Amino acid sequence: MEFKVYDAAFAKQHENGAIKAMPLVSWDIYSQYLLQTNVLLHDVNSLHQIANKNQWKSVWDYKESLQDETVIVVTDAQLKIVFASKNIKKMNGYEAQEVVGNSPKMFQGAKTDLQVSNEIRKAILNKVPFEKNVINYCKDGSLYKCHIKGFPIFNHKGEVTNFIAFEKIAA
Repeated sequence: MEFKVYDAAFAKQHENGAIKAMPLVSWDIYSQYLLQTNVLLHDVNSLHQIANKNQWKSVWDYKESLQDETVIVVTDAQLKIVFASKNIKKMNGYEAQEVVGNSPKMFQGAKTDLQVSNEIRKAILNKVPFEKNVINYCKDGSLYKCHIKGFPIFNHKGEVTNFIAFEKIAA
């Protein structure tokens, strides 16, 4: 009886929020959802902090991107990674904190197409968006085909402060 009262009170409190009410008998399932939601919110908050700090002119829908398992990587203007979403581990085996401070080139190797890499480099130098498929390397050395949508991010003064990439495993 106590669980039903708790469930009813919890559901009423959060009926207008993003939190979904689940009966306590399914707590093991709900805890996975709650954990994933907390990771997602941490990533979204981190991205908002970076955006505010660098006075980004653009606004991105991080939450929607992260919910569909897109990995988000943000670099500074010198192409050093300053943020990687936690779900990067699922894509290539690296923990987010392992890639921060490195160049995205850390994912490239012998089988990475140099022409595609050069096209990405040109887009970055020209400060224009790009969309490419590239062969990248996982932490364990295995290969994966990555679909990348990259964008320069400008501040309110028109200066490039960061680059953002939305990455998924390519079909």
